[in-house]
Amino acid sequence: MEGQIDILFPEDQQEGTEAVVARWLVKVGDVVAAHDPVVEIETDKVVVEVAAPESGSIAEIRILQDGAVNPGDVLCTLTTSDQSETSSTTPANTTPDSNSDVTSKNSGTRRKQLSPAVKQRVMQFQLDISGIEGSGRNGRITVADVEALIGDLQTQQDQNREAVPATASGASEIIPHDNMRKRIAEHMVTSMMHTAPHVTAVFEADLTAVMQHRRANKEAFANQGTPLTLTAYFVAATTAAIHEVKQVNSRWHDDHLEIFQAMNIGIGTALGDKGLIVPVLHGAEKLDLHGIATGLADLTGRAREGKLAPADVRGGTFTISNHGVSGSLIATPIIINQPQSAILGVGKIEKRIKILEIDGEDVISIRPMCYISLTIDHRVLDGFQTNAFLTKLVGTLENWPA
Repeated sequence: MEGQIDILFPEDQQEGTEAVVARWLVKVGDVVAAHDPVVEIETDKVVVEVAAPESGSIAEIRILQDGAVNPGDVLCTLTTSDQSETSSTTPANTTPDSNSDVTSKNSGTRRKQLSPAVKQRVMQFQLDISGIEGSGRNGRITVADVEALIGDLQTQQDQNREAVPATASGASEIIPHDNMRKRIAEHMVTSMMHTAPHVTAVFEADLTAVMQHRRANKEAFANQGTPLTLTAYFVAATTAAIHEVKQVNSRWHDDHLEIFQAMNIGIGTALGDKGLIVPVLHGAEKLDLHGIATGLADLTGRAREGKLAPADVRGGTFTISNHGVSGSLIATPIIINQPQSAILGVGKIEKRIKILEIDGEDVISIRPMCYISLTIDHRVLDGFQTNAFLTKLVGTLENWPA
């Protein structure tokens, strides 16, 4: 018996996250199978595929491409029927050959079970997918797998392309903003100009003890499959400092301050020209250094591969921006990741001369140093609390046990 159901943008998407329809993978009249992706929704953090809950045909598309979407909104309607071919994903206006199989350049007659989004990219870029090992369930090739292949090919093309200098006439290249870049820009302007008064304090940290501990334990961590990064130490020191100044781990409301018990630490992760994303290490206060390092390796790795789930970027209560990895000593102000109350900045680590007092004598020593900043929402935190937080954080790093 024929019926009709609505396909919704899931309610579990984070409230306040701006989202738009990035790409429809179907048209009105197309036949889809249960669990086939029908639309891609892009937020300022991730791209989410929304799938058909049952087999049927697309009856109506409610929100057009680039249209804004909120959790619970109806994206489209699906006509279901007992007569629907549940195994078919053939749109009404395409031939079975072009939709059931994708035969790409140099791939022979290899047959793949691909979602409409994957098929669209493979055909658009004429990809050879014969060598791809799918990361999805049962080896299924996902959008992230194909995007990674496209990125690799574009990198190879860039490396092989000879540089062409701009002429005196002012030749230039136009690069349209994608939805993620536009959402990031809007978020930054809102945070800086319209929401929170930003104030930044800067301390200097001597990382001698941390470096010694890392040298002594790096190999043991690696033997367990976990890279011991310096970021792991900064996360551990951050949790110690939040225990000292709990207001840092909070959210401002018009009539109250909400202080979070869980320390869900976001790590700013660069995605090259696409901007950055902030995967969240949930419950960092419960983890030892090994647990932090393992969680960071998983999150940042999946972020750069485009394999983060929506839950991986939700619920952050504090953020660390390790801008020093790209060479900067100090970055100010680092824009607060709303609706959080503060953000930590970690500058480049470099050897500098430091004067130490040993047995009453001043001694010149060369030490691995870096600048550490805390940018605060001045509605929430004052200078005293800011400096207390940084004092604890720096002290934790400088007195790291051997």
